[in-house]
Amino acid sequence: MRREVRRFEARVASADAHLLGEGPVWDAARERLLWVDINAGHVFEGRLVDDFVRVGRKHEFGETVGAVVCDRDGRLLVAGRRGLLTVEDEGERAHLVDLIPEGKDSRLNDGACDPAGRFLVGSLALDDRHDQECLYRYEADGTTTTIDADLTLSNGLAWSPDQSIMYSVDSVPGTIWERAYDAATGAYGERRVLLEIADSTPDGLCVDIDGNLWLALWGTGQVRRYSPEGEHLATVEVAAPNVTSVAFVGPRLDTLLITSASAQMTPEDTARHPDAGRVFLADVGTRGLPTPYWSGLTGTGRTPG
Repeated sequence: MRREVRRFEARVASADAHLLGEGPVWDAARERLLWVDINAGHVFEGRLVDDFVRVGRKHEFGETVGAVVCDRDGRLLVAGRRGLLTVEDEGERAHLVDLIPEGKDSRLNDGACDPAGRFLVGSLALDDRHDQECLYRYEADGTTTTIDADLTLSNGLAWSPDQSIMYSVDSVPGTIWERAYDAATGAYGERRVLLEIADSTPDGLCVDIDGNLWLALWGTGQVRRYSPEGEHLATVEVAAPNVTSVAFVGPRLDTLLITSASAQMTPEDTARHPDAGRVFLADVGTRGLPTPYWSGLTGTGRTPG
């Protein structure tokens, strides 16, 4: 017997709207929020103040930025258009590596750290190519592993509470994949389909302490909660049609933060959805998992945070 789907409603929590807000991260050590506006090329640092997201610093890049994470010392790792770079607290930047080959019309998209601090990031096609995009893993020694090479729009990444399962999204076919994952060694298994979404486009996701997936859905103005077996358990309604990503934030990790986009909307769409592109918060009756920190680099003149 199927359980009744619970309903929640998100509330607006930012003054400014983003073109393509994405990739929220909770930095517990500094009680800091990190997120990006991909199209604007901005990385934001902010805080939760009186149930509102206040921007503290904004880092501007002259290209798209797909994702941001940080190490234990607060150093940022940023996925630029084609490669990765670091940003020190004083603002100094250093290029690390290009992941997308020259001549390939693609850009980096969503990324996240695995439980051991390795950074994974995927790519998407900027033209009409299908099944040629990659999910990369950047190792502590500076080497790169290609986990998948047949994606179309690599998106959200998350791990189960026991760290044994990795979840990943390919947005264009609407597929949420799962695979065995060994955080200690980095070994991973063959992927298998967990969910296929037909009524919207799956985007970012996160996992709560019970192992349920919270999935942002572009096109429906919703975040949905699914069990590890793929059962639809809850829906969060968001006053923005294009919901992009989610993360549990706050000192107790008990608030769901939701990013959205204002790009790719007609004037009529914007008039109907004036809060599109803003950040939202929702109370959903559960808590999230701590965000793993980037491990940093070893043997390259830098030390792990």
